[in-house]
Amino acid sequence: MILAAGNGTALWYITRASGVVSLLLLTAGLVLGILGTVRWRSDRWPRFAVVSIHRNLTLFAIAFVALHVVTTIADGYAPVGFKDAVIPFVSKYRPLWLGFGAVAFDLLLALVVTSLLRARIGFRAWRAVHWLAYASWPFALVHGLGNGSDARFGWLVIVTILCAGSVG
Repeated sequence: MILAAGNGTALWYITRASGVVSLLLLTAGLVLGILGTVRWRSDRWPRFAVVSIHRNLTLFAIAFVALHVVTTIADGYAPVGFKDAVIPFVSKYRPLWLGFGAVAFDLLLALVVTSLLRARIGFRAWRAVHWLAYASWPFALVHGLGNGSDARFGWLVIVTILCAGSVG
């Protein structure tokens, strides 16, 4: 489907949009994860609903992050390969900002793998690794600010401030 878009412009827009959507979903997932951790209660939002929505939002976030990485690599605009997406700070293209994205991606991969292996590794090990979400999110935020082509536009600055404010 992505390659069927036919031109680099479409990939560029998909990359940008999937990056912003990823940040929004990761932010919402992190906020709900925090609420679940502190045992936040509400008559309208039972705990199981918070946990379920957290899980589903983060699954969507993972899908959008994957789309973001794949379209970044597939688009010829920036010389970014798979290695650049997973090994922090080795890219020749904006190594610092892309490196922050690679760190966020690697931490997210660790969360995914340990979540899939939760039954085998046990709750305590899973929980310990799950704390990486708190580290992954700011790396993703900084990656978007430094590397995002829309970072200079007011609407994205507002989105970023709202994301930071909702977590912080």
